[in-house]
Amino acid sequence: MAAFAKAINAKIRSNPTLSYFCSTHFWGPASNFGIPIAAVMDAQKSPELISGQMTAALCIYSATFMRYAMAVTPQNYLLFLCHFINEGSQLTQGYRYLQWHKWGGKEKAGVLGAVEGAKEKAVEAGEKAKEAVSK
Repeated sequence: MAAFAKAINAKIRSNPTLSYFCSTHFWGPASNFGIPIAAVMDAQKSPELISGQMTAALCIYSATFMRYAMAVTPQNYLLFLCHFINEGSQLTQGYRYLQWHKWGGKEKAGVLGAVEGAKEKAVEAGEKAKEAVSK
């Protein structure tokens, strides 16, 4: 059985493409792509849900591993790409967090919500007045 496993491994390692797809140089970044995908999907959610501390930690993490991806031999461009996308996504989330919590986004949303509510009430009142006049 061990000879069979050795023969299969030798066959896989002799083909550069198969060798790459069976290495951690491929599967590490491939499995890590869940983080940037989640960050991109979170960009559509309310900024109220963003954790500033987690976003900062993920920015540092991605910047560190972008550097690591270029420091290893051979350079891991797939890992670099994964963390480059994550860094951009986390910086976007960080901006949204600061906009919402520190730069008045929450207050603007409250004012806009109140204005929209007042507009709706005015439209309703106008419709009721038209109904009363037409009777």
